[in-house]
Amino acid sequence: MARRNPLTHIWGSEKGLMAMLVFLCLALFVGTPVSAMSGRSTIVFDALFSLLLVSGIVMVARKPILTVTIAILTVAAIGFRWISEVSHSLVIWSWGEALSIVLLGVFVALVLVQVFREGPITGYRIQGAILVYLLMGLMWSAAYELVLRLAPGSFSFAQGAPTKDVADYRLVYYSYITLTTIGYGDITPVHPIARSLAMAEGLTGQLYPAILIARLVSLRIETRKRT
Repeated sequence: MARRNPLTHIWGSEKGLMAMLVFLCLALFVGTPVSAMSGRSTIVFDALFSLLLVSGIVMVARKPILTVTIAILTVAAIGFRWISEVSHSLVIWSWGEALSIVLLGVFVALVLVQVFREGPITGYRIQGAILVYLLMGLMWSAAYELVLRLAPGSFSFAQGAPTKDVADYRLVYYSYITLTTIGYGDITPVHPIARSLAMAEGLTGQLYPAILIARLVSLRIETRKRT
């Protein structure tokens, strides 16, 4: 008798998956430019990012232990991020950023399990595939921000060194042009760790779509054979 995969039905609610995708898009395409144009830290991006993390709890609601674990990490990450807005403490900010990276990585792994599992291709599976791609870019941008804060000068900016908060949002932009392998050259990694992260993201940006398309095609063929 085949063993049942405990992560077969991890999505507690398709609404949670859709909410994550919506809040992620809002954070990237509304929160990021608004915060960058303001020239200083604003609550827009952090608020949308917090909602993104909370929606992740809804997504895994079917697994009590996993839900509690993610909820604890989410509360801690959000708490550190908002406290750092007031205290401006590098240590507190670093903990919040590190926990955010861990949470985003967990969400990527959990959604990937659902995207690549056996079964028919559904609209929610396609949404999950898009969500994974966008989450990976956001996860890498958080890693870049952490490297830049802990090792100033890790990135070279063509338009001159920006302020701390503007640099963070420029790295969100840098992450996605690296993930999509566009590479305009206006931001360049200098620190060895920053370069390693950029190489890893570029390779992921190339491999993920290829593997995803191959998997979806194979699932489509299997579904046709069964019907």
